[in-house]
Amino acid sequence: MDAHTFLHTHREIFLDELKTFLTLPTISTLSEYRADVQRGAEWVAGNLRAIGFEHIEIFPTGEGAGQPLVYADWLHAEGAPTVLVYGHFDVQPVDPLHEWLTPPFAPTIHGDTIYARGASDMKAQTLAFLKALEALLRTNTLRVNVKVIVEGEEEIGSPHLAPFLRVHREKLKCDVALNADSQMAARDLPSIVYGLRGLGYFEIWVQGPAQDLHSGSFGGSLHNPAQALCELIAGMHDAEGRVTLPGFYDDVRALSAEERAELARFPVTDAQWANVAGVTGLWGEKGFSTVERTGARPTLEVNGLLSGFTGEGSKTVLPAKAMAKISTRLVPNQHPDQVKQQLEAYLRAHAPNTIRWQVKQLAAGEPVLLNRNSRYVQAAAHALQETFGVAPAFQLLGWSVPVTNMLNDELGVDVVVMGFGLADDGTHGPNEHFYLPNFYRGIESYIRFFQYAAEIGD
Repeated sequence: MDAHTFLHTHREIFLDELKTFLTLPTISTLSEYRADVQRGAEWVAGNLRAIGFEHIEIFPTGEGAGQPLVYADWLHAEGAPTVLVYGHFDVQPVDPLHEWLTPPFAPTIHGDTIYARGASDMKAQTLAFLKALEALLRTNTLRVNVKVIVEGEEEIGSPHLAPFLRVHREKLKCDVALNADSQMAARDLPSIVYGLRGLGYFEIWVQGPAQDLHSGSFGGSLHNPAQALCELIAGMHDAEGRVTLPGFYDDVRALSAEERAELARFPVTDAQWANVAGVTGLWGEKGFSTVERTGARPTLEVNGLLSGFTGEGSKTVLPAKAMAKISTRLVPNQHPDQVKQQLEAYLRAHAPNTIRWQVKQLAAGEPVLLNRNSRYVQAAAHALQETFGVAPAFQLLGWSVPVTNMLNDELGVDVVVMGFGLADDGTHGPNEHFYLPNFYRGIESYIRFFQYAAEIGD
């Protein structure tokens, strides 16, 4: 029996395992789920042990506040390359719970789709590479050395992963890293991600009076900080949809004609994208397609606003302060620290002297540009083409996935980013789901990738 036959005879077993994995509420950002995150780590470790991996360890990360990370390896392919595979088992919170059509931790299948928190991001994909490795090990056809790390902190920015990679650099030494946390271009068009946007996340605080005031007594004589903040935010884009922070585009990497042609392969129309988002029309930087704007161009978005009275009923208050959460998605050659300086320069130039302001940087991640011509990327491309029957598209993804930079920087190896989620999977929102045919095709693709990676060492 070969690995692909093993997969086809174990499809229902693998699906049952996926359902079990999805029942675990491994929410890393909420302390009350800490025991569940630990159970998730133990489940992953048990799965690795059952399929034949060795040296399995559950590492605590941080100083009491970190979430666990699972390590395992299989190193019996003498003279062959070593592949380090990355995944994560933690998930986002489920709010707003009332918008879920089925319970988020009671996996439910409708047609070809499974609904549950973490289905797409990224338990189905983590299990897909684990089952590919199981199929190879059970059939004695694994010809490449493999190291696996599956963390429980990705959804909070992997704060302890880089130090872990640094401390355990020798243990994690490899020839290539495979990051399975990714998306496809469309259901039947696989893709390989060679670029990821970075992230600069900020809070802007605007202070007016020393305390909340009666809007009848003081309204019209003071500059309302909520209004001042909204005016400042409104000026952060021009009529062409471009960000107006000074110098914001100075270092932005331009797309080549070849890249624009590759991105044009993506079967995404504006009408489809609007339908996925549930909006009546699209908006964005002029001169670029939707695919280009969402993966290859930088952005500035308002993620949250807070000021004054927001409870039920009315309260006539002039608020003392206002806050906005602002995220910027960054492309190669941009850096979060520089963007913070640009944001502060904008506020110095435009904020009125009637208010005081402060910028806090909450999160930062550098953009990623990978070597799309490496031998391992080509191995992934062959694996995907053989599985799906079509050449994969090379994709610039709008997400920020800090682990990709960490693997590249800390271990000094090429990274292959190959996953099977879809843009409309509802990740981070209610009714998250995963297209099950790509769970199985994902397993097939990973089997072939490991097989082709072994040939690189010949």
